Formats: sequence, structure tokens, C-alpha cells
Amino acid sequence: MTREERRALLGDDVIAEIHERVAQAPEPSDELVEKLRRIMTRPAGLVPQAAPVRETSPAATAA
Repeated sequence: MTREERRALLGDDVIAEIHERVAQAPEPSDELVEKLRRIMTRPAGLVPQAAPVRETSPAATAA
């Protein structure tokens, strides 16, 4: 959604209220920023590796 689409949907008054509320929020702590950075860069933790593909003989695949 573009900025113009949001403005058309919400209206200037609602957008102004959102900006006011965001301005009132305290700055996050360094600890919180670091935790969020880890979550956003690796949301699932460690990335699993695919198992190696086993080669099979033609007879095994025909069965």
C-alpha cells in the first residue's frame, strides 16, 4: 500500500493522531533493539540445512 493509498483510506486526522502517539512513545532500550534485531534477521533461529541427496541404483527406483 502506498502512502497516498493509506492517506486516502485513513484520512489526514487519523494519520496526524498516529504521528502524535508515536512521538509520545519512549525510545527503546539498547537491549530491546538488540533483541529485535536478532529476531528480525533470523526469525526462525538457525537456518536448517538440507539433508544430502542419496543416490540410488536404477533397480531401487523401479521397485
